[in-house]
Amino acid sequence: MRPGLTLAGLAAGLVIGLTGMGGGALLTPMLVLLFGVDPLVAVSNDIVVSLILKPIGGAVHLRHGDVDRRIVGWLALGSVPAAFSGVLLLHAIGGQRTHILRPLLGFVLFVAAAAIVVKELLGRAKGSEARPNLRVKRTVAIGVIGGLMVGLTSVGSGSLMIVLLMMLYPTLDGRVLIGTDLVQAIPLVASAAAGHLIFGEFRMAIALPLLLGAVPGVYFGARVSARANNRWLRPLLAFVLTASALKLLNISGPRFAAGLVAATALIGVAAVRTGRAARVSRAAGVSVLVS
Repeated sequence: MRPGLTLAGLAAGLVIGLTGMGGGALLTPMLVLLFGVDPLVAVSNDIVVSLILKPIGGAVHLRHGDVDRRIVGWLALGSVPAAFSGVLLLHAIGGQRTHILRPLLGFVLFVAAAAIVVKELLGRAKGSEARPNLRVKRTVAIGVIGGLMVGLTSVGSGSLMIVLLMMLYPTLDGRVLIGTDLVQAIPLVASAAAGHLIFGEFRMAIALPLLLGAVPGVYFGARVSARANNRWLRPLLAFVLTASALKLLNISGPRFAAGLVAATALIGVAAVRTGRAARVSRAAGVSVLVS
């Protein structure tokens, strides 16, 4: 199983490096659906792996000053205790947690896929403020929501929270938005990882081969992302998450096919609108240069 786990880690690392999201949303369902890993074991190992991967991207943005430290601080105020509380909640559920975690993970993956589509639709409305007016209570609330979801399912630090931040701070500069989201995920994932190391089902035999693939995957994904247009990856990721959610919810047959068709239609609309906006933006840039 170890070579397969390394390949799974490589795939997840590439997605993180290329898109900045999808690590937990991709790796946990891969472990459950492709390798037959117990959901709690998958969540525990995914979070510990993420703890090592997250600082790689966050350090780059900190070095370039693309982080709003005020937002990071208030997010952490809510997310750090919420993430640990999510792990305690799983521990308190006891013997029923495996039966509860699988459908919960499926539901959260649906939400993550929808969040990616929303981000595609909102992503072209780029802001220009590096330091917008701070909304403390709502920022802390986003931290609580994201932290609880990460503690329970390992999903949310990149896919869910960045969309909520986009909605709360629509004028925040795009680079600062991504950098802030990456850095806030570090204390969040650290808290969840501590909880899973104490109360979860961490297995070094799973985490180590995942890291062997994920670390170089993040590095090369980030290098490619800096040079190439990867707009098609997010719609593809949303499709994969939708299919994984359907399988985790034990939806099959005609309903599975209908769900994929509906998801493909919605993702296609988002991709087309994003592509049109990108062409308009490029055309505007060319006209400015010509004039």
